[in-house]
Amino acid sequence: MNVYDFDNTIYQGESGVDLFLGYLKKEPRLLAKLPMAIKCIYKYKTGKMSLDDVMDKYAGVVEEFAQSIEDLEGDVIDFWDKNSSKIKPFYLRQRQDDDIIISACLDVVLEEICRRMNIKHFVGSKTDLENRKLINFCFRENKVKAFKEKFPDAEIDNFYTDSLNDQPMIDLAKNAFLVKGDRLIKIK
Repeated sequence: MNVYDFDNTIYQGESGVDLFLGYLKKEPRLLAKLPMAIKCIYKYKTGKMSLDDVMDKYAGVVEEFAQSIEDLEGDVIDFWDKNSSKIKPFYLRQRQDDDIIISACLDVVLEEICRRMNIKHFVGSKTDLENRKLINFCFRENKVKAFKEKFPDAEIDNFYTDSLNDQPMIDLAKNAFLVKGDRLIKIK
């Protein structure tokens, strides 16, 4: 079976950033949160803050905003109406019915695009939609844990990713490919 990361792998860009930018257009008050978001991303990317620190310090801010959204499911549908064209051609050429998508992307966002592409198996960051809470962030080592929970006996023939942050998933696969744009580079 083939397993794919989502953002920057089969989706051109970061779906969470694109979704945020969409909300920014509708909710200009979010501009006030932008400096904090940039600071958080910078600290995380430069190793000055761990993923757990990010979650502890900033998850509440995201959850607070999410609770103010009246129709998240409708917004997700609108988002994919505008952004589904950002699925990369290489993926559309090789897509198979038993593909698995695993991503830090929120499960509610992944569910809609997977439904549209007829992908039956996916794992994303788990959310409690009713209470607008993040339950599990599916990133780095958490991806392996979430994958094994959902597919305990699965063997990964090919894993595709845009980042070596996915090394724990790369280690599980027989073969691994780094995706740069629409180009695949075998790394394992």
